Amino acid sequence: MKGFMQWFKSSTKMKRWIFLILVGIILACYGLAEILVMKEISFQEVGKVIVIFVLGFVSIVLGLVFLNKRTLEVLIESTDERMEKKKNVNVKSLIFNKTVYDQGPNIVVIGGGTGLNTVLSGLKNYTSNLTAIVTISDYGEEVTNSRKELELLPLGDVKDSLVALATKEGEINKLFNYKFTKGRLNGLNFSDIYFSAMKEINGNFEDSIIKSNEVLNMIGKVIPVTLDEMKIVAELANGYIVEEKSRIADVVSEKVTKINRILLNPSNCRPAPGVLEAIKNADCIIIGPR
Repeated sequence: MKGFMQWFKSSTKMKRWIFLILVGIILACYGLAEILVMKEISFQEVGKVIVIFVLGFVSIVLGLVFLNKRTLEVLIESTDERMEKKKNVNVKSLIFNKTVYDQGPNIVVIGGGTGLNTVLSGLKNYTSNLTAIVTISDYGEEVTNSRKELELLPLGDVKDSLVALATKEGEINKLFNYKFTKGRLNGLNFSDIYFSAMKEINGNFEDSIIKSNEVLNMIGKVIPVTLDEMKIVAELANGYIVEEKSRIADVVSEKVTKINRILLNPSNCRPAPGVLEAIKNADCIIIGPR
């Protein structure tokens, strides 16, 4: 009983909405009663009854909405330990309160490709403590003219992860995937130009990617898994080595053989700075699907 009476304290601000609901019920019931007892109804009386009934109905709806809203705020004030200032919590301000997301779980997602980016796009709505450890490889595919011209590492997966974690994901996606078609920049991708410029400013690719977390106003951060260029290599049962990932299935079919093992080349790739620390401090580690 004591706990029940707590809801009626002045600090809970519940009584006003309960009173509004009661007023609404009275007005609605009065409107219905007027219709039931009247033998003859004029247009003026009909209008009066409708106005009273509508006022009562609206009062009930508004009272229920604000009563539930205030109930949620009181529950948050009582139970959510993440809130620094619990008095007079406003649900609307709570929704946009970034400190709640900053205090979310520390999640590390490892992988590359569209599957990883789909996971990142979803998780950024629940926590800001999000780290993507992304592959640095084109897996032996042909180097694009844009990469050759600017002498870049294969940063396609890094680019896509930066886009996935950006607050303005759609706009950044259009910008990073834009390919110039005129003048001296013909054939170059904006993302390659961006990474090249960031490398010149910061001195290396590692700092370029880390600084991009701030430049693009991202939720979370992206770390390359390694700064050593690598390939996925397939060794077939007959000893044949396939160094292009996209050709593995075709070569296996043509040679009518099976894959003996899959390995990285070089096999001694070093983790980039920050990778091991991120994994060590993670509350949850997700191996991102491709």
